[in-house]
Amino acid sequence: MSEPLALSLGQKFELERMTRAIDATGDPQVLRGLAKQLLQAWQSQKAATQWVMRQQLGSPARFGSELSPDAAMLDSLRPEGGNGPADIL
Repeated sequence: MSEPLALSLGQKFELERMTRAIDATGDPQVLRGLAKQLLQAWQSQKAATQWVMRQQLGSPARFGSELSPDAAMLDSLRPEGGNGPADIL
């Protein structure tokens, strides 16, 4: 059984630092800026995690939203004589 995901000591300090910065800020514009920075950091972390997973699994770069089917794939699923995507169902 693997260990549960836990924050490192440095991550805990960074979390506390950011929490205090948010709590100390009353200006909505500054809070919006902090929220956008945190959103960017979160998405960057997700991208980095997916990259590491692809490297470890040795699989092509087709994760998450990248898994959407292309037109050729949809055509191959369409029954003979089908006219549109609804025919797949």
